[in-house]
Amino acid sequence: MKVATIGTGFIVDWFLDAVKQNEGVTCVAMYTRKKEHAQNLADKYDIKDIYEDLEAMLNREDIDFVYVASPDSLHFQYSLQAMQHGKHVICEKPFTSNCREFRILDTYAREHHLFLFEAIVTSHMPNYLTLKEKLPELGTIRMVQCNFSQYSSRYDKFLAGETPNVFSPAFSGGALSDINIYNLHFTIGLFGKPNAVQYFPTIQRGIDTSGVAILKYDGFTSVCVGAKDTRSRCMAQIQGEKGYAVVESETSKCAVLKIYKDGKEENLTLPQNDIALYYEVKEFNRLFTEQDYTTCYQKLEYSRTVMEVYEAARKDGGIIFDADHIA
Repeated sequence: MKVATIGTGFIVDWFLDAVKQNEGVTCVAMYTRKKEHAQNLADKYDIKDIYEDLEAMLNREDIDFVYVASPDSLHFQYSLQAMQHGKHVICEKPFTSNCREFRILDTYAREHHLFLFEAIVTSHMPNYLTLKEKLPELGTIRMVQCNFSQYSSRYDKFLAGETPNVFSPAFSGGALSDINIYNLHFTIGLFGKPNAVQYFPTIQRGIDTSGVAILKYDGFTSVCVGAKDTRSRCMAQIQGEKGYAVVESETSKCAVLKIYKDGKEENLTLPQNDIALYYEVKEFNRLFTEQDYTTCYQKLEYSRTVMEVYEAARKDGGIIFDADHIA
């Protein structure tokens, strides 16, 4: 499985580390608007070819997958362009800016028999998969709480009057899209699509710097807190009538998993790779090797559900992206 990357942020560094650790997966090329932006990563991971011309990279016949880690607003454009060149795609979360863009990518992938994956680490973490298995032991679920709060390294610039991409409606940024999306995935991956969704954001200059998403299910509510303007202890808790489960970390990594029943603590934590992207790369390589399109498209249905909830929450909170104005 030979991949090429779009983007040069820290997430690309993590992705390339995951690629390096997965046997049978190699990165053969990188695209960036300015070569110097990618040079350090290319040197670190021994990638020979850096392109400033995306078409030239996509015309290479030896590339199987393109990993899209551009600013959120460009996910749709780059993913579609890659597929139009016959490339399979791994696209960072959130998949697209809205459901309209997702539907176009989904349809194109299915019609042209291409793999299209959303790179969301939560779904592939060993401790999250263990939680899924153990969930019935908690009995009837009555409450879910998630908090993923991380003071952004770019927030000070935002307060100073600048508009970093992650805080820009033009680039489909904000706390919901960048950080609370993990809480949505955590909840929806366990319980499916909620009956209703609301979003109560803290809005500054037209973007949410933090917010609380409320997902209503039959018999319980999931409260999803995501903040880029403050810090907090990151955690998730699922409360059932027979016990409760606690994840003592961000919902992206699910680093520590404990279950409490009958006054006893059961530590179910499995050892996990420090590079969370390792597991998703491993799974995508397996599906590609086995040519398992059925599972790929099942994952797309799940991503569709998350996108529908994400867009509903965002619009309920009054957050409109530039991409929403495109018919």
